[in-house]
Amino acid sequence: EVYFKNLSKQKQKEVMEKNGNNHKLRVCVATCNRADYSKLAPIMFGIKAEPQFFELDVVVLGSHLIDDYGNTYRMIEQDDFDIHTRLHTIVRGEDEAAMVESVGLALVKLPDVLNRLKPDIMIVHGDRFDALTLATSAALMNIRILHIEGGEVSGTIDDSIRHAITKLAHYHVCCTRSAEQHLIAMCEDHDRILLAGCPSYDKLLSAKNKDYMSIIHMWLGEDVKTRDYIVALQHPVTTDIKHSIKMFELTLDALISFNKRTLVLFPNVDAGSKEMVRVMRKKGIEHHPNFRAVKHVPFDQFIQLVAHAGCMIGNSSCGVREVGAFGTPVINLGTRQTGRETGENVLHVRDADTQDKILHALQLQFGKQYPCSKIYGDGNAVPRILKFLKSIDLKEPLQKKFCFPPVKDNISQDIDHILETQSALAVDLGGTNLRVAIVSMKGEIVKKYTQLNPKTYEDRLELILKMCVEAASEAVNVNCRILGVGISTGGRVNPREGIVLHSTKLIQEWSCVDLRTPISDVLHLPVWVDNDGNCAALAERKFGHGKGVENFVTLITGTGIGGGIIHQHELIHGSSFCAAELGHIVVSLDGPECLCGSQGCIEAYASGIALQREAKKLHDEDLLLVEGMAMKKEEVVGAAHLIQAAKLGNTKADNILRTAGTALGLGVVNILHTMNPSLVILSGVLASHYVNAVKDVINRQALSSAKTVDVVVSNLADPALLGAASLVLDYTTRRIY
Repeated sequence: EVYFKNLSKQKQKEVMEKNGNNHKLRVCVATCNRADYSKLAPIMFGIKAEPQFFELDVVVLGSHLIDDYGNTYRMIEQDDFDIHTRLHTIVRGEDEAAMVESVGLALVKLPDVLNRLKPDIMIVHGDRFDALTLATSAALMNIRILHIEGGEVSGTIDDSIRHAITKLAHYHVCCTRSAEQHLIAMCEDHDRILLAGCPSYDKLLSAKNKDYMSIIHMWLGEDVKTRDYIVALQHPVTTDIKHSIKMFELTLDALISFNKRTLVLFPNVDAGSKEMVRVMRKKGIEHHPNFRAVKHVPFDQFIQLVAHAGCMIGNSSCGVREVGAFGTPVINLGTRQTGRETGENVLHVRDADTQDKILHALQLQFGKQYPCSKIYGDGNAVPRILKFLKSIDLKEPLQKKFCFPPVKDNISQDIDHILETQSALAVDLGGTNLRVAIVSMKGEIVKKYTQLNPKTYEDRLELILKMCVEAASEAVNVNCRILGVGISTGGRVNPREGIVLHSTKLIQEWSCVDLRTPISDVLHLPVWVDNDGNCAALAERKFGHGKGVENFVTLITGTGIGGGIIHQHELIHGSSFCAAELGHIVVSLDGPECLCGSQGCIEAYASGIALQREAKKLHDEDLLLVEGMAMKKEEVVGAAHLIQAAKLGNTKADNILRTAGTALGLGVVNILHTMNPSLVILSGVLASHYVNAVKDVINRQALSSAKTVDVVVSNLADPALLGAASLVLDYTTRRIY
């Protein structure tokens, strides 16, 4: 708690001001059982320690309030948290029907609680059926949801519940890189995913050196030594209750035969737990001299018990996750944790169908000591989560968006396709790649071809012609009628003549090039050529945020910085076709050198090349990589590494990104004071990283009459290709351009 109180006040103040009126984020943390509280408690302590930023409401439900499971709500009170609401939601019976009835009961009770609390965000943990009721209620009541530990893979119904909560949640905190990749594969927005590590590791990694012998003696007896006892924790598998009960019976038989002092924790409240308790009593575990059967152990004490045990056995996620932090040997039984990432301390017994198998596993594992594993965290999860919470903009639309991968469309046999779809051939000449696409009137990319952009003029023109001919031939097969060719290229372009006047340094041998004539001669189609920034603006005007907007500006944030200006619905080229060179607006007289030869341009601060330059400087000084980052020896340092480092808490990387965002924001302010657009659209790979910084600078620096401008991130996947297509489609279908 002391650590959280000492976090940087100035940085926090800036984030608060972004949400306006110093609004405190009202956070509801709902905990259902002893396991999820161990993950949520560190976050709750962090939130409680910063009352100037957060208001904390605690809701307790589920097995916390059941005597047979230890009345574990008391440990929340002992941690000095005020419990706002206690909800009795468990229908006893411990079978499948009781679980469903418990879900229904919680759904009936939760709306009244949420109506009274009116939280800005609800934090939900894990994969329990109780957590699903929380996420369902919050989602239907338009409350933002932060899901902890999404994206992980395990066995049983827990997987389905966890992924269902992921689909309902607006923000995600995951523990491992694999979990992060799973969330992205599930079409979740990467900008709303935080790879933080497991919150419980913040406590685990600082716990081992504390006094532990008194705890061991209290729970297992005065005669027990370290590394000479076993901790057993096994839960029912709800998709195969009969088998899981049989496996538990075999486990107890093996433990009796192994003849070591054993602490057995009662199972959770899932269907089948009542039968497992009957098995314990049938075998006399509660009265056996070698066993101590308990309903609940406080988490602080449980940490010490597993840290110094000779072995842990069962199927709890704690065994494959938290126990690895101490290198304690673990025997994981059955399929309940199948798919979890584990350290070398875990021995899996997938088919635990005989006592001998389990007994042999105990003989192999008991008393060993493995290297400590940090797969699930490095002890700094909570500071990352708090920073993530502060970055949430409550003004953003509540409706979540999914990032679906491109799907090949089937060609419908409707009248439009039978009569051919009016389309354009779009060409995008980038510094690295050369792309050609067939684009329909609706902005759908029907077919796309990509090749590396050749270094010489002759090879480049030859490849353009070859790809265009191939695409024009394919257009017949997909029922597309090509109306013309649109070309987007870097550099200064004379669109009236179809000539590239002067190229950027990224495209060599590309000055004074007539593109219109050779392509038109080969394809017998009209050809339009324009600068890539102008094409991005045209794409927004026809297909994106700029549709129907009279005055707006598009800024491309990529390898370089470019853009286009739409004024009174028309694209501005300027007297020498040099308008909208927005990347070369000077924002500092003594700033870094730009590729154009000047100093202090926006591009010298905020382009991908500029960020790569700064990333290399940090890397050369060994100041780039932080915990959680890894680079291959041959990997080239780039802007992506700088962004990743900033997300993981590298203050130097974060300062560089702040400076870049400020430079871009100052450039936008100059544009506002010159053109007075009603909309600014940020496009390109860096747009999402800069949008908040740009808004902040506008709020601080712009004239009050210009502050009403909307700043948005483009939702177009391929603005250069769509803009090139719009050159054709707008002109040939009614001469707008």
